[in-house]
Amino acid sequence: MSTQDTLHGLACPKCGGMVPIPEGQVIVKCPFCEQRSLVRGERGFRRYQVPTRLSREQAVAALSKFLSSHTAIAMDASKKSSLNEAFIAYLPFWAFWTRALGWVFGQKRVSSGKTTTYRPKEVKITQDMSWNGAACDVGEFGVTSVPLTSQPLEAFDSVVLHNEGMVFEPVSSETDAYSAADTDFNNRLRQSAHLDRIGQVYARFMRQRKGLVYYPLWVLRYLYRGRSFQLVVDGFSGQVLYGKAPGNTLYRAAILIGGMAAGALLAIDVTAGAWYLSSTTSSNGDSPTFLVVAGLATLISGFGLMLKAYHTFRYGEQYEYRFGPKKSVLSFGNARDLVGQIKDITSWTDR
Repeated sequence: MSTQDTLHGLACPKCGGMVPIPEGQVIVKCPFCEQRSLVRGERGFRRYQVPTRLSREQAVAALSKFLSSHTAIAMDASKKSSLNEAFIAYLPFWAFWTRALGWVFGQKRVSSGKTTTYRPKEVKITQDMSWNGAACDVGEFGVTSVPLTSQPLEAFDSVVLHNEGMVFEPVSSETDAYSAADTDFNNRLRQSAHLDRIGQVYARFMRQRKGLVYYPLWVLRYLYRGRSFQLVVDGFSGQVLYGKAPGNTLYRAAILIGGMAAGALLAIDVTAGAWYLSSTTSSNGDSPTFLVVAGLATLISGFGLMLKAYHTFRYGEQYEYRFGPKKSVLSFGNARDLVGQIKDITSWTDR
């Protein structure tokens, strides 16, 4: 551990010499009389580093595979791209580990025919959780968190890391990171309960552990037809974490035409058919509410599909990939929730 990672100024209780105290260390030894002392008070946080397992050749191979991995990327990107530079960057990430014990009280929706009821339910959850987030500005790299699962955590060695690549220091607050981790843990407890309505949540977090992890990332910058793009690869596993590539013009055009056609079919034809059947049902004396609401849902879905197709065409000139769960542009909920909501509205209007 380098000198900048230690604190100087505490006197040895035996000889009076200055004792260096590495950050997070509990027992220290005097360099003069070898007296061992116990450090009490705020211990700070421990620093770790994940070893680099990926070579430069393997990182370049990941780039070639990425450029031919999706139809939204230009078809000749893998052939006409030239590597400009490749280097390792060690980015710091705040990391928290805990064992969550939770009790979630709420209601579960139960449907039977046209009747929907909510039954009280209590769910007990015991789960090991972890969270990590970037401790520095990652706007240039696009990686806000890393898949920190089973990687070995080694003691932080500043000299070794600086010899291997660029090392960034933390600039964000540990308190803010802890708050974000606590919010994420509580949200995961609520989601794990799988309840439709949640009243109260009691959570306890045991065996809490925190640290600052320096994670290796291969940064590859390449040129395609005079334009510069970048790819960030996990230095341990070889997984692409973030990347940009030139878009495929034919793919964009196909998505636009197909999306507009399918959206128009839903918004016009299917909606008109549903509303026509509702008018026929109404003339027979039956309640047309479900068909009216279903027609409205297909109308909204059709326009949403057309908007999504236009968005892909408009901004598909550059393909962007980010590791992690995908987030849709428009959120209408899943099909089960949508049908459940339609049934709820139908049963309410039929009263």
